[in-house]
Amino acid sequence: MTDDTTDFSARSRHISAWIQAPATAVYAVASDPAQLSRWAAGLSDAALADADVEFAALNELGVLDHVVRLATGEAFYNPMRVIPSGADDTSCEVVFTLRRQAGVTDEQFEADAAAVAADLQTLRELVERRA
Repeated sequence: MTDDTTDFSARSRHISAWIQAPATAVYAVASDPAQLSRWAAGLSDAALADADVEFAALNELGVLDHVVRLATGEAFYNPMRVIPSGADDTSCEVVFTLRRQAGVTDEQFEADAAAVAADLQTLRELVERRA
């Protein structure tokens, strides 16, 4: 049996969605703060109304890592990437790494994972409608 402080696989989960659109198109929507409320329900939620979201600087690598800073001062780092499918770049995969915070129950972690998966599906639908 491992303890949660050493079992890192129990502390992170990669959640992804394939999107039938070029990575550049997906990145353009996902990196636009004005679009967040259209696909990231967790960030437009009333509990995060006073939160600041700081994304990595715009880049050509599809990095969308971001820090969510709550009004309490707590900060949560969230790794996120848009990964092209290959040479033709007609589709891409968006991967979000959900980090399990101390004190989060299995049920809460599963609920967080489901919320992230739903957000990524909303992003997929939003981008594919535009394509």
